[in-house]
Amino acid sequence: MDFFGVLTMIGGLALFLYGMDVMGTGLSKASGGRMEKILERLTDSTVKGVLLGAAVTAVIQSSSATTVMVVGFVNSGIMKLSQAIGVIMGANIGTTVTSWILGLAGVESDAFFIRLLKPASFSPVLAMIGVAMMMFAKREKKKDIGMILIGFAVLMFGMDTMSGAVKPLAGVPEFTNLLIVFSNPLFGILAGALLTAVIQSSSASVGILQALCLTGSVTYATAIPIILGQNIGTCVTALLSAIGANRNARRASLVHLYFNIIGVLSFMIVFYTLQAFFHFAFLNDAATPWGIAVIHSIFNVAATLVLLPFAKVLEKLACASVKDGDGKEQAPGEVRYLEERFLDTPSLAVEQCRNAAVQMSELTKKVLQGAVALVGAYGEEAAQKVAALEEQVDRYEDEIGTYLVKLAAKDLSERDSRTVSELLHCIGDFERISDHAVNIADAARKMRRKDMDFSKKAAEELAVYTEAVFEVVDVSFQAFAAGQRDLAQEVEPIEEVIDELHKEINRRHMKRLRKGKCTIEMGFILSDITTSYERISDHCSNIAVTMLQVEEDVYDAHEYILSMRNKNKEEFEREVFHFRNRFMLP
Repeated sequence: MDFFGVLTMIGGLALFLYGMDVMGTGLSKASGGRMEKILERLTDSTVKGVLLGAAVTAVIQSSSATTVMVVGFVNSGIMKLSQAIGVIMGANIGTTVTSWILGLAGVESDAFFIRLLKPASFSPVLAMIGVAMMMFAKREKKKDIGMILIGFAVLMFGMDTMSGAVKPLAGVPEFTNLLIVFSNPLFGILAGALLTAVIQSSSASVGILQALCLTGSVTYATAIPIILGQNIGTCVTALLSAIGANRNARRASLVHLYFNIIGVLSFMIVFYTLQAFFHFAFLNDAATPWGIAVIHSIFNVAATLVLLPFAKVLEKLACASVKDGDGKEQAPGEVRYLEERFLDTPSLAVEQCRNAAVQMSELTKKVLQGAVALVGAYGEEAAQKVAALEEQVDRYEDEIGTYLVKLAAKDLSERDSRTVSELLHCIGDFERISDHAVNIADAARKMRRKDMDFSKKAAEELAVYTEAVFEVVDVSFQAFAAGQRDLAQEVEPIEEVIDELHKEINRRHMKRLRKGKCTIEMGFILSDITTSYERISDHCSNIAVTMLQVEEDVYDAHEYILSMRNKNKEEFEREVFHFRNRFMLP
C-alpha cells in the first residue's frame, strides 16, 4: 500500500466513524427520547431489563450510550443497581445489530437482487433521498429520517472506501505476519480492547474488523480473539462516565466490565479447550463480514444467557469492589434528575429537566401550604420548615436554570427547544411563588408577635380568597406537570375572579377601617397577605400562558391573553361566571 492508499484508508475510516455518529444522532432524535423513557420506567424484572436494553441499543445503535445512560440513571437514583444489570446485559446483545448491517459490505453475487443489497448499490439512493428530505421536508420528523439515511449512506460509503483501500494489504507480508501475531488469543484480545477503548465504540471497531476481512487475510483464528477484546474495550466509556459519580453508579459501570471479562474468560476456556480436542478447521479459513457478525452475536447472546442467572453475583461482586461509604452520595434536597451524562442525549436531558421542574413545583406547593397554615396557627418550627423548603426551591431554580442553559447549546429538536424555553420561564415563576409564600409566613409571624387576629368577617373573606388561590395553583401546577394545555386554558378565568376578589376585599377592608372595626396595623398585614395572593395568582397565569404561548410561538403575554379572551369570549365569560359563583365572598 502506497502513501495515497493510506490516505484513502484514513478518509474511509473518517467517513465511516462520522456516518455512524450521524446515524446514531438521527436515530436518537427520531425516537424522541421514547426509548430512554422506557428505560427510566424499567421494572424490577432482570429479563425485561435485558429485552429493553437490547431494544434501546438496537434503536440508538450504541451500547456505550445505553450504558452511560444507565450509569446516569443509577447515579441520580432513578434506577436501582439491580435494575441496571439486565439493561447492561441487553445492551451487549443490541449492539450486534450494527455488525449485521455492516455485513452487507461482504455480499458477493452476480444476481441483480443480491447485488442491490451491496452498499455500493443502494447507498447513493439513500443519500439522495436523505438529502432531499433534509432540504425540502417541512416536518422535523422527516428531517430526522433524512439524517438517518445520510448517516447510513456515509457510513456504508466509508466502509466501502476503507475496504477497497485495505485490499492491497493482502499482498503485504508484514501485514499478514502481524495478523498471525493477533491469532494468539491474549494478543488478539488486547488489540481488540485497545482499538475499541480508543474509538469508544464496539460497533465501529467491529466494522473496522469487517472491512479488514475483505482483504481475505484475516482468519477466524485472528478475528475471534479481537472480537472478544472489543467487548472488553467498550467498557471504557462507562468507566469514564462513572468518574465522580456515587458508589452505585460506579458499581453499575463495574458490572458492565465484570460481565464482559467473565464472559470472555468463560468463552476462551470452553472454546479453546474444545479446540484442543477437536481442532476446528474453520479457524484457518478467511473470515467474512457475515462470519464476524455471527460470532459477535453468538458470543454476546451466549454470555447473557449464561450469566443472567448470576445477576445477583455480579451485583455482589460490584458491591464488594466499591464498598459502602466509598464516595459521596446524593445530598438531601439535591436535584436528582440533572445528570451531566444526559447532555449527550438531549431528548433524555430535556425530559429529566421537566421531571426536576415538576419536583420543584411540588416543593413550591408545600411552601405555600405551610405558609398559609401559619396564618391560622403559627409555630416557629413550622415556620423554619417553610424557610428551609423555600431555600430548596431556590436551589432547584439555580441548578435547573444552569442545566437548561447548557442544554440550550446542544442540537435540540424543535419540540425540545420549545420545552427548554417553557421550562426556563416556568421555574422562575415557581421560585417567585415560593418567595411570596415566605412573605405570607412573615405576615403570620407579625400577627403572632403582636398577638393580633383578624375579625370574624375578615377571616371568612380571607378563607374564600385562600380557596381561590389554591384552586389556581392546583390547576396551573397540574397542567404543567401533565403538559395539559387544555387544562392550562382554565387558569385565566380563575385569575380574573381572583383579581375581582382582591379588589373587593380591599374595598371591604377600607369600609371596616372607616367604621373603626379594624386597625391600621392589622390592615397592613391583611394587605401583605392579599397582595401576595394576587401575585401568586399572576405567576400561575404566567405558567399557563407560557405553556400556551410556546406551543403557538407567540411571545407577547399581554397580547396573547387579550387574543385568548376575545377568541373564545362567550366560553371565557361562562368560566368566569362559574368561578365567580364558586368563590363568592360572604
